[in-house]
Amino acid sequence: MRIGVVGYGVGGKYFHAPFIEAAEEVELAGIVARSEPKRAEVQADYPGLPVYESLKEMLAAGVDAVTITTPPHTRRDLVLEALAAGVHVVADKPFGPTAAAGQELVDAAKEAGAVLNVFHNRRRDADILTLANVLSSGELGEPWRVHSIMDQDSADTLEVGPTGGLLRDLGSHLVDQMLWLLGPATHVHAKLDWTERFGERTDCGFFITLTHASGALSTVSATKLNHSTTRELRAYGSQGSYIASGADVQAEALFAGRRPAADPENWGIDVPGNAGILAVNGSSKRIPSAQGNYATFYTEFARAVRGEGPEPVPAEEGVRTLEVLDAARLSDAEQRVVAL
Repeated sequence: MRIGVVGYGVGGKYFHAPFIEAAEEVELAGIVARSEPKRAEVQADYPGLPVYESLKEMLAAGVDAVTITTPPHTRRDLVLEALAAGVHVVADKPFGPTAAAGQELVDAAKEAGAVLNVFHNRRRDADILTLANVLSSGELGEPWRVHSIMDQDSADTLEVGPTGGLLRDLGSHLVDQMLWLLGPATHVHAKLDWTERFGERTDCGFFITLTHASGALSTVSATKLNHSTTRELRAYGSQGSYIASGADVQAEALFAGRRPAADPENWGIDVPGNAGILAVNGSSKRIPSAQGNYATFYTEFARAVRGEGPEPVPAEEGVRTLEVLDAARLSDAEQRVVAL
């Protein structure tokens, strides 16, 4: 599958192009970058790769699929343009400003007969995959509660404006992870932290409680302004607990200049010292890190397009995440539990 990337900011440069390059049965066909510095950056990173001025130009050159990873307020029109051309699409998160906006894109994909997926790549983080393995093993018994904290001391990366905020950004990932692990949510209660430090009122932190249809409960929290760098997962079940503190393994490697295609066997594995502890039946043991690799998203996407396997993150699942984010904003505004 020949796939092009539309946008070469942090997302395109670090979280899409390297993993398309590393994915099986996928070819990076080109990148849309408009400014001269960005075009030069693409050529330095991928010598000889076609660079296009616009999505229209890329579509005319011919691709099977595109990833839209431009700023959030520009994505809707680009997704619709690609779908109208009959091209399959991976949309970066946030999938839309609201669930209704996301549903519009789902409907457009169905009308076009194209595959539309959301890049909730953090289902493929090492720590979440390790926790998923623990839950599926049954050793914890009936899952009662899962708590997820992901603080980042990076105020300069906070997106502001009506479509920005940390809830739509990192919150999209953390909520999606809990829905993937524990199933659909029925009730949402949230508290958002707000700042006007950057000229516009923007949410810069959140604490969300989800009640799942299964009876389990989860909490997700994050901040970018409180000078904390913390990643912790806690899971409690009828037979014991699993507690892990880890690193953002793939992101750290990418920002350090490594690429997944260069060392696929060792990519995305947390260090042994960060192994979580599973405590059940009066004893405890360390659980080695699973291997995370965002490239598998693109391998699965290509196979789904060919009808050879399930879609990695169907757009409908992106809408379910947005429904929770909508409910979280309403819960914060009205200080109440919101039923879905």
